[in-house]
Amino acid sequence: MNYINELFGNHMFVCALIAYFSAQIIKIILCLINERRLDMHLMFASGGMPSSHASTVAALAFSALRIYGPGSPYFAIAFVLASVVMYDATGVRRATGEHAKILNRILADMTSGDPILTEASLKELIGHTPFQVVVGAVLGIVIPFLVPLA
Repeated sequence: MNYINELFGNHMFVCALIAYFSAQIIKIILCLINERRLDMHLMFASGGMPSSHASTVAALAFSALRIYGPGSPYFAIAFVLASVVMYDATGVRRATGEHAKILNRILADMTSGDPILTEASLKELIGHTPFQVVVGAVLGIVIPFLVPLA
């Protein structure tokens, strides 16, 4: 039980968790505003605005910066991780989503509405636009400075 207290007393962990859930809640709110529907599945969905991947790793990096300073190995590790994750979100993962859109269109054209084949649509909302990543990163940078140090 002490491990749980230690984990939730860890500023870096708490900031990353808050950043992730904040981004996901914002996605739900934006869906409610833009599409007039409450989609709770977005709480654990990837892709969309803002990037929860970017907010999580940015919060991790900037909480390490706040606690240990820019010369610490903790900040260096978290910053490099954040850079890789954000690059991947706008690169490989976004391209995967674009490919899924094209393949889904091809499949729909080929099957002419055959329900067996069209049920297996590929997930299209996987990656992020650069703007979605920047907004997620800004959210993640702000959170460690709002969460008080223990």
